[in-house]
Parts: sequence; C-alpha cells; structure tokens
Amino acid sequence: QVQVVESGGGLVQPGGSLRLSCAASGSIFSIYTMGWYRQDPGKQRELVATITSGGSTNYADSVKGRFTISRDNAKNTVLLQMNSLKPENTAGYYCNANVRRERTGPYYNYWGQGTQVTVSS
Repeated sequence: QVQVVESGGGLVQPGGSLRLSCAASGSIFSIYTMGWYRQDPGKQRELVATITSGGSTNYADSVKGRFTISRDNAKNTVLLQMNSLKPENTAGYYCNANVRRERTGPYYNYWGQGTQVTVSS
C-alpha cells in the first residue's frame, strides 16, 4: 500500500506565503511525477504544478513566477512554495504521486487527503 500525506495549509493574508509539504511512503519502487492540484467545492480538480523525477517542472499559468515546486527523490517528498498569494488561490490542495510499486510494474496515481489554503484579510 502507498500513503500520501500533505501538510502546511492554513490561513494567510493576501501577499503572504505558505509552503506545502507532501510525503509518499509504503510499497514504492519508484515515483515518476509528483505534483499539486487544487479543487474548489463542486469543481474539477486542476493542476497547480508538477515535477518529474528528473526535475522537469510544469506550472499552471496563473501561478508561474509566484509558486515553486521542488522534490527530494531520496525521501519521496515534494514541496510547493507559494509566494504573493491572492484570494483566488484559496482552495483545497491535493498532492499526487505517480508510483511504480515493482521494478517492471505499471504506474498508479495516489492522492493525499488534501490541505486547505485560505487567502483572506
């Protein structure tokens, strides 16, 4: 089994910063992509940022230049540094890990339980 656990959400004023952390553990042979997605109530989950095991990153246009994703492959962790936060960044944030559990097995997507980010004065 694989567990994905996020931490670091909370309430912050506009213009402030937060850092989200995520750790994957359990039966893991390798992880290709790790990333962060956001979801508002009643809406589809959408990409915020992803990073591959080789360090290639992808960001939503709305967060480019303000958010930075980084990863520690040895620890199976991923961070999202969020700066210059805006009220529209308010959402539930979910960590995703694309995990291979065996050397020749397929990759599966695992999700964390989510952490709330609220940007408000």
